[in-house]
Amino acid sequence: MLISKKIQNDLRIGSKKTFSFLVCLIFSLFIVFFAQADANESTQLDSKENIYEKLKIFAEVLSLVESSYVEPVDNKTLIEGAIKGMVKALDPHTSYMPPEAFRDMQVETSGKFGGLGIEIGVRDGILTVVSPIEDTPAFNAGIQAGDKIIKIEEESTMDMTLTEAVSLLRGEIGSAVSITVFREGLDAPLLVNIVRDIIKVQSVKKKIYNDTIGYVKIRSFAKTTSSDLDKALAYFDKEGVTKLILDVRNNPGGLLNQAVEVSDRFLANENLIVYTKGRTEDQNMRFTTHDKFKPVNYPMIILVNGGSASASEIVAGALQDLGRAVILGTPTFGKGSVQTIIPLSDGSALRLTTARYFTPSGKVIQENGIVPDIVVERKPVAKLEKDAKDELDKEPAEKQKMRRFLRERDLKKHLKGKTSIDGQENEDVGDVDSSVEDKGQAELEEDLKKDEQLRHAVSLLSGWDVMVSTFKNKDQNSGPTHLSLGHIN
Repeated sequence: MLISKKIQNDLRIGSKKTFSFLVCLIFSLFIVFFAQADANESTQLDSKENIYEKLKIFAEVLSLVESSYVEPVDNKTLIEGAIKGMVKALDPHTSYMPPEAFRDMQVETSGKFGGLGIEIGVRDGILTVVSPIEDTPAFNAGIQAGDKIIKIEEESTMDMTLTEAVSLLRGEIGSAVSITVFREGLDAPLLVNIVRDIIKVQSVKKKIYNDTIGYVKIRSFAKTTSSDLDKALAYFDKEGVTKLILDVRNNPGGLLNQAVEVSDRFLANENLIVYTKGRTEDQNMRFTTHDKFKPVNYPMIILVNGGSASASEIVAGALQDLGRAVILGTPTFGKGSVQTIIPLSDGSALRLTTARYFTPSGKVIQENGIVPDIVVERKPVAKLEKDAKDELDKEPAEKQKMRRFLRERDLKKHLKGKTSIDGQENEDVGDVDSSVEDKGQAELEEDLKKDEQLRHAVSLLSGWDVMVSTFKNKDQNSGPTHLSLGHIN
């Protein structure tokens, strides 16, 4: 296509306007190039010529937009747009924050903002919920890990940056925001209205199952997570707990030092927990255990799912690699990159991906995530109840009713137990009436009924002592044990 004389003249005029900007830009590039003294000289020259050619094209485009775009556009908007386009060509976690956005981010980290309680990321170019945080507005509204946010209010999220999305989702406490989400398995998108609130998250929650199995839920890795965990572990020790479930499902991550501290509680001294690799030496870091705390030696299961990201994956990866815990659940999110916030001279900032995380054995967390040792999908409660109902429907109603009260001792011609043969009867053998169960026990049982992954973990740990005892006996015995099938032809 031919360029008109008017546009050619405008281009020359526009070029003068951008001359001073380009001088500054080229001067900055010279500083960068000469700082790389180790590079091959011929490669440097080729690279510089390449950059200068592209800068020339950039200047031409900038001049044409300034002079011939249908509406006037100020230089600030164009330059910021160019920067945003540049970082968008990298990865979803690298972003440019204008001064206003950088200030908002600093407010956010101080905790004085109204939010929804979700961690978001960009997957395949789509704004995606990494994890809802429990007991927050988003969690209570039914938002789930993996939901695709396709609209915020009436604005499409197509090609929207993380910074832009966060600024739209955050707002005054008590104000409402509507988001449209697409969820796998549904025929149509969901419109969800959520009221913003201060996000106050209790980092650590504890329970005890079956008298000896401690359960710790870490919702996010905040400043107090390791100290809150210490309190929970001290409580378990006092209550005679001998096994542990660490639940980091739907945990979007948080502070790296807290992930290291949590891992340290369960590992012996001088073990590598995680390391990072970047392009420069200062981005290569190693984090190891120390001897400040006596490690907890409980048999341990860690629960993970697709909402476990970043710091959660560091903990699960370290304890899996070092053979300290069994990982149960579904593969984690796969967010294993390090972002560094670099303030710029005009009050803006660059959130730049500078390194990757690696587990002790050298596995890359980024994109791959942590694959559980035991994969257990978490079925919806409705499906579990339906499956149970289907099983019951196979029996007549009267039989179902009787089955609730009958035990082996009630069956005709049942085999006598040892105490019955000896003429003695066991005392207090019957089931405890459900009416006398305390509320706490009922809640624990309800947890297990609703949560298939937790139920599997409790079941495995409940039989742990039996398995350990069996295998110890096998080691001490040259002959086959009752678990050995070697004698069967």
